[in-house]
Amino acid sequence: MAERLFGTDGVRGKAGAYPLDARTIRRLGAALVRALGTSPPGRPLRLLVGRDTRESGEWIERELAHGARSQGAHLSSVGVLSTPGVAYLTGTLPFDAGLVISASHNPFDDNGIKVFSHAGEKFTERLEAEVEQIMAGPWDVAGDVAGDFERVDLADRYLAHVRTVLPDPGRLVPMRVAVDCANGAMSQLAPRLFRDLGLEVVALSCAPDGRNINLDCGSTHPQNLVAAVRQQACHLGVAFDGDGDRAIFVDARGRVVDGDAVMLLCAKQLQATGRLRGNAVVATVMSNIGLEIALREQGIGLVRCAVGDKYVMEEMLARNLALGGEQSGHIIFADYLSTGDGLITALQVLNAMAATGRELADLAGELRTYPQVLLNVRVAHKVELKQVPEVAALVTDVERRLGDRGRLLVRYSGTEPLLRIMLEGQDPDAIRRWAEEIAAAVRARLAAN
Repeated sequence: MAERLFGTDGVRGKAGAYPLDARTIRRLGAALVRALGTSPPGRPLRLLVGRDTRESGEWIERELAHGARSQGAHLSSVGVLSTPGVAYLTGTLPFDAGLVISASHNPFDDNGIKVFSHAGEKFTERLEAEVEQIMAGPWDVAGDVAGDFERVDLADRYLAHVRTVLPDPGRLVPMRVAVDCANGAMSQLAPRLFRDLGLEVVALSCAPDGRNINLDCGSTHPQNLVAAVRQQACHLGVAFDGDGDRAIFVDARGRVVDGDAVMLLCAKQLQATGRLRGNAVVATVMSNIGLEIALREQGIGLVRCAVGDKYVMEEMLARNLALGGEQSGHIIFADYLSTGDGLITALQVLNAMAATGRELADLAGELRTYPQVLLNVRVAHKVELKQVPEVAALVTDVERRLGDRGRLLVRYSGTEPLLRIMLEGQDPDAIRRWAEEIAAAVRARLAAN
């Protein structure tokens, strides 16, 4: 069986090593064009590509373009631009697909390739499988040196769309905002947008050098943002990841506000204005039970799905919902874009603050995060737990004890011989005890020697 290229978020790896070596990237560019099929009459297939600030991005872009052009496609590059920026432009301009060269929040020596359809939506698993099948064949892309390609400047078009989220920014002025751009794709976009809105900006990590992307900064390292918000007396702070599709916030008191709190405050604002279609929100299995309870008290449903923004979007599309996201800050507002967008998320938070006249700390404080216990048990075999009576009985008993004020998730790791036990509830001592009881039962029946 051929090795899988696509993971949950495109092709990922170390730049220069398989699957991100020059030969494989060229073949991937060609295979993508083949999978897309024939172009409209009278013109070649048109692809749009953008990248983050990693030093490997430029040569990967050249090799990808070389492969695509070998199959007759025309490729245009927007240079450094966020993932949502490329997704929006692909979906609104006459492009047949969009490509983003980025490894999101990973270190600089990683990279990746994400693919979007002509509608600006992430490639389906069916199309990914088709690309992999094409690449399984014994063929290569001819030519030793990758040539140049068309370069276009479309950032203004994307920013104009983002600004529609907050049509009246004057309600927020004066406001000081700290912005951590992770030395990534948002380094130029975010400070410019917030200043254009009339806000005072304290800019952090906006000097990319090809190697400092996500280095002790951005959404996964908010400590510098916390310090800046406190020292500069900011109303709030926002930290993006390397490709700009997620955002984590810091309130004026210096407390980190994650995606669960953002989904709650935005869901309430959308509900108040009649824009929360389906009166429900999609979140992954990792979102805290506190979000589910707070939404329920507001009369809003919560639909859970597997981890990964593409699974969030699939569920939103299937149910025609307006809002979904992940605890990591990857939030999707379907009325604006079919993927997460840190800038749109930030403006939605500002919009909620303006509409309510409340500070972020007050809005986010309405989420009560319940204690959580996580245990991993190494197993010899991944046996269906219903077939292990002792474990199944314990799981049923714990779920009964939790009722609707807690949550139990027991699942096998997809990549390791581990059973993961996650418990959330009001009493930290009780959930720790119950988790350990389940773990003990698993060790007794399934543990590896």
